[in-house]
Amino acid sequence: MGYIVGSVLGLVTCAFARAVGFDRDRAFYPTVLIVVASYYVLFAVMGGSTRALVIELAIMGVFLAMAVAGFKGTLWLVVAGIAAHGVMDFFFHGRIVENAGMPAWWPAFCGSFDIAMPAGLVWLASTGRWLANRPTVPGRTVG
Repeated sequence: MGYIVGSVLGLVTCAFARAVGFDRDRAFYPTVLIVVASYYVLFAVMGGSTRALVIELAIMGVFLAMAVAGFKGTLWLVVAGIAAHGVMDFFFHGRIVENAGMPAWWPAFCGSFDIAMPAGLVWLASTGRWLANRPTVPGRTVG
């Protein structure tokens, strides 16, 4: 069930953001990446493990850096960051850290969301519905 709900929610989030114009602000998807990465920190706090909290904060730091770099440079880094978070959910997280506060269904849900959303963004970009009118910073186009 987590795979289905995560996948649908990832695609619906892309469609909704496009439909209402949230994704016209280049901060939208970097913020999504930061929020997605922060959930594991929340779960570590809920689980009461200082060790898990420290590891989760370090992992979140990597995704935070990707969000900032993508915001300042190309949004494709953010797309890659969200997808990388999904790969981490599916294949690495359970091997890196034991987080007692994390629900058992979370990796399936979050990983599916994190793979579906970038897939939706790639499709939107390929149809000219996303990144077609790139926001600019004075003196250069970014994207």
